Amino acid sequence: MSLEQVPASERIHIGFFGARNAGKSSLVNALTGQEVSIVSAVAGTTTDAVTKSMELLPLGPVVLTDTAGYDDDDAQLGAQRIEKTRRELFRTDIAVLVADAAKPLSDTEHALMRLFAQEHTPYLLALNKCDALTARPAELPENAVLTSTVTGEGITELKEMLGALAQTDAPEHFIIRDLIAENDSVILVTPIDESAPKGRLILPQQQTLREVLDAHANALLVQTEQLGGLLQSLKTPPRMVVTDSQAFRAVAEIVPADVPLTSFSILMARYKGFLKTAVEGARALKTLSDGAKILIAEGCTHHRQCNDIGTVKLPRAIGAYTGKNFALSYSSGGTFPTDLSGYDLVIHCGGCMRTEREMRWRMRTAMAQGIPFTNYGVTLAACTGILERTLMQDILLQ
Repeated sequence: MSLEQVPASERIHIGFFGARNAGKSSLVNALTGQEVSIVSAVAGTTTDAVTKSMELLPLGPVVLTDTAGYDDDDAQLGAQRIEKTRRELFRTDIAVLVADAAKPLSDTEHALMRLFAQEHTPYLLALNKCDALTARPAELPENAVLTSTVTGEGITELKEMLGALAQTDAPEHFIIRDLIAENDSVILVTPIDESAPKGRLILPQQQTLREVLDAHANALLVQTEQLGGLLQSLKTPPRMVVTDSQAFRAVAEIVPADVPLTSFSILMARYKGFLKTAVEGARALKTLSDGAKILIAEGCTHHRQCNDIGTVKLPRAIGAYTGKNFALSYSSGGTFPTDLSGYDLVIHCGGCMRTEREMRWRMRTAMAQGIPFTNYGVTLAACTGILERTLMQDILLQ
């Protein structure tokens, strides 16, 4: 990822939903001014979700997703395509329901509106192909707009409505910026080992570093081996130390007890809105029986290293902490099972590559089925015996 790019997980995700041949792909192309999706008169041309990251005024950085028709009746793949379209909704911040303006809303469109309501997803109704109307409706719902990709009618209005819907009164939330003040010193412990990406920092480290700089505080980056020397060289203790969770044990032994200590992963759980749930999930770890089944879920897909955190370091730490053997399963990337029956615990990564909405959906999916849900950093803090310390006297839970 270029340093100039806004990560996909931080962009507004706008999904286009509807029946086949409603004009979803044409509308996406008209909004972007680009040929993002293939357009055809044949119903069902879009068989898989197509995404495009871009700057879309007046919204700013967005991800647009063109989904397959929700009424796909293909005997072999229709149900799978519908399920994949449904999954796209779980990461969608704003939905656009595209319908043919010349036809009454169908069962498909009503089903999608019920799904939007169920997931608390704000949506706009784009009554498309309005150029073919013989008579215009007397009035439209507040969230509806007539659009035409032939004449361009309603395209600008749709952009403006999306911009208005994207504005929120919710308070801005941060990874670390609200925890520090101008001129504070913050030490960021970023081990560079065989699992570190070549030539760059991982996304949570980049984002945390940027927020420290935005707060006009002093960011001190160091590897674990240099941490002790750095602390001794400082005239005053740092405001806090943030470490990669994998280095918790070594870092906790070096950092004085009166200096706040946490990890990038724990801060990310707070940022994504599931830290309290993650703490309770980690505390459930000790209650699991020998042989219990744990799902270890990662939000991105990467090549497994010989000392991989999810398949090596985390299981090793859990085994040492509990003295038990568990049955471990794995998922990665955009896949996350909706049926978690049979699992006793879900341990997720920090979720930096997933949107807040999607991480909350994954958490709710587990909690609705009575499955404790936690993440890597919280789990490793518990296994190291420093969970309460890394919550900084519960400041992070407030």
